[in-house]
Amino acid sequence: MDKKSTLGFVLIGVVLLAWMWLQAPTPQQHAPGADTSRVAHVAPDTMRHAAPPPEVIPQSDTSGKQLGVSFAGREAGAEKTVEIVTDLYTAEISTRGGLVKKWELHKYKSWDGVPVQLVHAETGGDLSILFTSRDGRLINTHDLMFDIDGPDWQHIVLRGSDSTTVAFALRANNGGRIVKRFTFHGDDYIMGVKLDFERMDSVISNFEYQIVWEKGIRYAEHNSVDESGFAMAYAYAGGELTEVDASKVGQKVQRDITGTIDWVAQRNKYFIAAMLPRGVRSEGAYIEGSSQAMPDHGTLEQYAMALKMPFRGRQNESAAVELYLGPLEYDRMKAFHNGLESTMNLGAAWIIRPISEYVMIPLFKFLRWFIPNYGVVIILFSLIIKVALHPLTKTSMRSMRKMQKLGPMIEEIKAKYKEDQQKMNAAVMNLYKEYGANPASGCLPMLLQMPILFALYAVFRSSIELRQSAFVWWITDLSIPDAVLHLPFTIPMVGISAFSGLALLMTATTIIQQKQTVTDPRQKAMVWMMPVMMLLIFNNLPSGLNLYYFVFNLLSIGQQYLFNRQHRDEPLRKVEPKKGKGGILARIAKDLPKTK
Repeated sequence: MDKKSTLGFVLIGVVLLAWMWLQAPTPQQHAPGADTSRVAHVAPDTMRHAAPPPEVIPQSDTSGKQLGVSFAGREAGAEKTVEIVTDLYTAEISTRGGLVKKWELHKYKSWDGVPVQLVHAETGGDLSILFTSRDGRLINTHDLMFDIDGPDWQHIVLRGSDSTTVAFALRANNGGRIVKRFTFHGDDYIMGVKLDFERMDSVISNFEYQIVWEKGIRYAEHNSVDESGFAMAYAYAGGELTEVDASKVGQKVQRDITGTIDWVAQRNKYFIAAMLPRGVRSEGAYIEGSSQAMPDHGTLEQYAMALKMPFRGRQNESAAVELYLGPLEYDRMKAFHNGLESTMNLGAAWIIRPISEYVMIPLFKFLRWFIPNYGVVIILFSLIIKVALHPLTKTSMRSMRKMQKLGPMIEEIKAKYKEDQQKMNAAVMNLYKEYGANPASGCLPMLLQMPILFALYAVFRSSIELRQSAFVWWITDLSIPDAVLHLPFTIPMVGISAFSGLALLMTATTIIQQKQTVTDPRQKAMVWMMPVMMLLIFNNLPSGLNLYYFVFNLLSIGQQYLFNRQHRDEPLRKVEPKKGKGGILARIAKDLPKTK
């Protein structure tokens, strides 16, 4: 490998490592065994900025005076809950606020083995209505008492395609009421919510009310720093995605969007809450987020979202939304046909995301259809990629072998024309042309593999299918690093406090590869420099990605060994000159001065 080839590999490596470094989450620093996911709830300053009333009154004070003439006395009462159990989740709706108080997923466990609970039950639940009353009060139904409209059901079980509707009514003192009708399906994470406003024309002012989800969704992973790296809020309108990311501790971000809204959503690493208007068009949205530091060096990002709905001032009005509370699965998001899949982090839209969406995810699902273990799927995928790149890799190996054998000749040319750089370059280019060597061809397989690697990185980091998916031995979760060596300290600058077993194996195979290809004694540093740099970056990446790279390296080592064995005694031959203009090297050489 000559200096130009080495420089090419270094530049590609720098691009790869820089991209990985920028995309990788900041490693969490905490004491061994510390739990940074069960963070205290911090309620954001919610939607009260979105529709300021004539007189802003703190909603936490729910006395009769602050609730005004319409809802005085509705803050007290005995709380009742209706529990709905389906094949996918268990939900609870409370008469206090008519809120979703519980949404527990049956098929997913949090890091400590309990079912994932997406709703902050300790704050009473979520999905309230916010509006300004005619007497200038800002009314948030979060703490007001609803009545169960109909039979006093307490426990409902749905199986398969079964469905049911339960209704909760908030009565106003003028005889009107707001009715929230919840429709549940036994085989879907979508809940229908229909709002009926009966005789509320004399109560609601400003021709607007908001449907708000203001307390966020709960974290479910052990590393709160990593999960915060994925947490965001979104609004989608007219094909344009608006994002809110409170990524800095102490930061608060707000966005007010006008126009017809397709949906608003917020997510953590693997789960999402999305509200989608149905029937009556939303006239705007509001999303906000905040971030704060938590114990054990953890972080918490919380988001709130609201749909602004029109109120026409009629005696009876209705509106409906769908609420999706469940896993962030590509197929489920795509099935909405409204861009909801754009909430998934699948790489840069112009090249990486299409590879993730149309190659990686379908191929992984196909392989998973008949292979039960995702680790085996990744190994097989590595083999498929290696076979696909084999022709290019073989061409690259031949070119690199030529470059190695041309090394002594190139050194003679450099010694001969050391005083004339132009003649030296011309002679070297003529030498390449004479023997059909291309110093850039050795970089091509790595260059072509980079988009694949980036796409795998995006899929492995965000695909819920890999979440808590075990492989063998110590590899218990392919979506996170597989720490095997814990240090009693943190390495400065790089923030490493534990080493990944697969990252160490990947580094070892990279060193072997470097020893196979780097033959120039003056380039011994390359044998160690690149592997060490890759260890520092890949150490904090998902073990599934490191498994892919480790297996790919093993296959490359075997391929290089067989190639060296087959072509060990192959002599260096000149190529027959081609007719016509020739390649790029020929055209460059033609423009350079001739050497004698």
